[in-house]
This record gives sequence, structure tokens and C-alpha cells, in this order.
Amino acid sequence: MKTDPTAKFPWLTLVLLIVFLVLAWLNVAPMVRPRLRTRAPRTEVAPYLRSRIPAAPAPGTAPVLDIEGATNGVDGVLRDSERNTIAIYHAVSPSVVSVVNRAMVRGGFFGLQVFEVPQGTGSGFVWDRKGHIISNYHVIHQATAITVTFADGTSFPARIVGAAPDYDLAVLKIDAPADMLTPVHVGASRNLRVGQTVLAIGNPFGLDTTLTVGVVSALGRAITAMTNRRIQDVIQTDAAINPGNSGGPLLNSRGQLIGVNTAILSPSGAYAGIGFAVPSDTVSRVVPQLINRGKVSRAGLGVQLLPDHVTRRANVEGAAIMTVISGGAAAGAGLKGVEQTREGHLRLGDIIVAINSNKVSSVEDLSAELDRLQPGDTATLSCLRDEEIREVSLRLQEID
Repeated sequence: MKTDPTAKFPWLTLVLLIVFLVLAWLNVAPMVRPRLRTRAPRTEVAPYLRSRIPAAPAPGTAPVLDIEGATNGVDGVLRDSERNTIAIYHAVSPSVVSVVNRAMVRGGFFGLQVFEVPQGTGSGFVWDRKGHIISNYHVIHQATAITVTFADGTSFPARIVGAAPDYDLAVLKIDAPADMLTPVHVGASRNLRVGQTVLAIGNPFGLDTTLTVGVVSALGRAITAMTNRRIQDVIQTDAAINPGNSGGPLLNSRGQLIGVNTAILSPSGAYAGIGFAVPSDTVSRVVPQLINRGKVSRAGLGVQLLPDHVTRRANVEGAAIMTVISGGAAAGAGLKGVEQTREGHLRLGDIIVAINSNKVSSVEDLSAELDRLQPGDTATLSCLRDEEIREVSLRLQEID
């Protein structure tokens, strides 16, 4: 009688079973395990959504947004706000460009070779069909060659038409066919409210046509330009703005330009939730002057002012006139500057404490108010002289 070896050694049956299962798994596993990818798979839009996402506007057409249609929602998949954001992006992104600033540097033996190297990158946007591109002054500062590139990869050399360092704005010009230039619609920044939704499109870190969304965090901020002058009425936003976004458009929920992204507040230099944009009202005032004249003229009084710390030592609040320029607006209105008495003491002249009923406590306050006015406008000054306040009206002059 033959003896079954597995009966004598029951553990052998268990071992054979385990081996069989392991071999079976090794043969089947490659068919059921997901394949590892070195990069994320391409996202496919569901067929029923493709026809409902707004198409990009045809070349040569203005970015008219179907905002009312965008609020209908998409079968519960897209919220109204999402559809609106998609519509804005598709309408405006073709108008946003990358701006590359190149400079000539010397190298090689004895510096005899000249190389053209990238100096910086930023963003810009189409202003009109004549080829004018708006960007920040600091983006094109010290450039010897500038290249503007659209989202489709088409590039054009650009030249500087005009620059306003005091406002960190610059106008470039490219020779591009009018039918590929879609201007960004310009809105009014004076109507903004804190909490409004805003969208920023630009090229942060070279990632072209990147969209970020946020809100208006604050209004009426002031930041310092490269010239050390203060840019007034700046918009603060939490929409992510990073290096490379500078010069790109900040848009409202109707796809209208309400600011030009210009700066961030961050110890590390990266996004920290605080970004700033030059308001569109300033842009609308400055850009036409740059296009027509290549420079910006400001409204002025025809005076030189005392530094604030000197005025405060006299226990006076306001903008004190140091010198009245002969033939200027202030001279014609009879304003006076600092005078020297017979005893050799200095006596303050007129101290401007208000302009057009807006309080002036410092030189910066006066500069901010004048920044909102145009040469030729009539301004009413409240001036303190000999402990009495008097009203003076004058016509603002043009200063460079």
C-alpha cells in the first residue's frame, strides 16, 4: 500500500499552495497594476462640456464677454462664477504677452566680445490695434533689446515708445498685423470696492498666460517707484502675483482692466498674499501721453516745498512753500515762500493745508492730490499765513 507523502507531511501541502499562489500573482499582477507615469495624464474635457466652454474670440474681434449667458451654470457641474472666469480667461488671455528684456554685456578677453543676455522677464498686454503694448517700466529698464511673445508663440521685436518711471509704466510698439491684436477693455478703478473679485493674467516664472483669482484687499495704497516718488491710489489684491507677473493686467469680473500688476510685498520675493497694481484710472491718463509725446506731464503749482520734518519743527501741519518760482501759477496767485527778516530769522510764508477741500498734512498729501489733477485744471488752495487761513484759486501749470 502506497503512502501519500502529503498525508505524512501536511505542512508540505500548505507550502505548495503558497508557492502556487505567489506564482499566479506574479503572472497576473502586471495586468491589473496601474502603470506609473512620470508626468500627470492629460486632462480630457467631457464631450458634453466642450461645446459649453466659451471659445477663444476670432482674431481681430474685441473681447466681448457673454456675462449674462455665463451665469446660467452648466448642468450643476460649473458654478456661475466659474463659467464667468472661464469666459474672461478665453477672451483676454490672447491679449496678454510675455516681455523679455535683453541687455548687451561685454565679455571674453579684454571685454572685446559683446553678448546679448536676458536681463529680465515680465508681462504686458495689448492696448490698441496699432501695436502698442503696456508693461511696467521696471520690466524694460536698461533694455537694449525687447521681445514680445504671444500665447501662441508668435514673437515680435519691440521698441520703447515712452516711459513713465514715476508711475512704473511703459509703452512698447510692435509691428504686428492688426487682425491678431485684441485690445484689453479698460474699466474704471475709481468704482472699485474692497471685496470685489479680480483676476490676474501673466507669466510668473516664465509660465505663460497663468490665471490667478483673488479679491480687492484694499484701496488707496501708495508704493514707491524706482524714482522714489510715490505711486498713489494703488490697488492691493490677494490674487497671486509672482516674479514675471509684472506688467500684466488685473481684471474685474467683467473682464475689464482695472490695474497693471506691478509689485508684491514679500520677505522671500515669492507670493505672500499681498500684491499691488497701478490703477486703471492712472493708466488711462498716463498711457495716451506716452503714446503721443513719449513722456508724462504733471499738474503743478510752480513752487518748491520745505521738507516735512522742517515744517513739523515749527509745530505746523501742512505743505510749507519754500520758494515761489517766478512766472509760475503760485506767483500769479500771490503765494509766498519762506522769507528772511531784518534780524536774520526765517519766517514761514504760505502753508497749504487743503486743496479742493481735501486736507493736506504733508508734502506727500499735496503730491497725491495734484497727481489726480491735470495741467490747466483750476484748484482752490487753503493756505495758512500769519495764523489766518485764506482761499486762493489758481490754474495748475504743466511740469515735467
